[in-house]
Amino acid sequence: MKAIEFVYTTAVADYSQVIAHLTACDENFFPSLSKKVDIALYADKIIKNAVTFEAWEGENLAGLVAAYFNDELLKKGFITNVSTLKKYFGKGIAKKLMYMCIGYAKTKGYEEILLEVSKESEAARNLYTKLNFNAVAETAKIITMTLKL
Repeated sequence: MKAIEFVYTTAVADYSQVIAHLTACDENFFPSLSKKVDIALYADKIIKNAVTFEAWEGENLAGLVAAYFNDELLKKGFITNVSTLKKYFGKGIAKKLMYMCIGYAKTKGYEEILLEVSKESEAARNLYTKLNFNAVAETAKIITMTLKL
């Protein structure tokens, strides 16, 4: 059986590809993404304001990390989305995309990256911890984590 080959890109996906990916990943979030945001508006915001790091399997957007790098004063980035299609779980996609995002932040002179993760999402929390993100705040359902660069 042939191994799946992914192509990794930055800022290639368009609105329709991002919305299709987020819709396909909806139930992978805790709670589901559609319970937290209007997916169409969220995809539009990502395309207009975020830098996207993407994993493609052919024409299929398999994984997506989206981050805002617009705080030029404090040099803090914010990762708003980390998602992988369920059929690609365990292939290292999210880890590779996170490394791309961290590398981008460093090249742009950012000093810190923040993200929020659901307490229910153990796999995501474990990934961020392995990438040296540290919890800095939490509510009943959300943990805010930071990585000093």
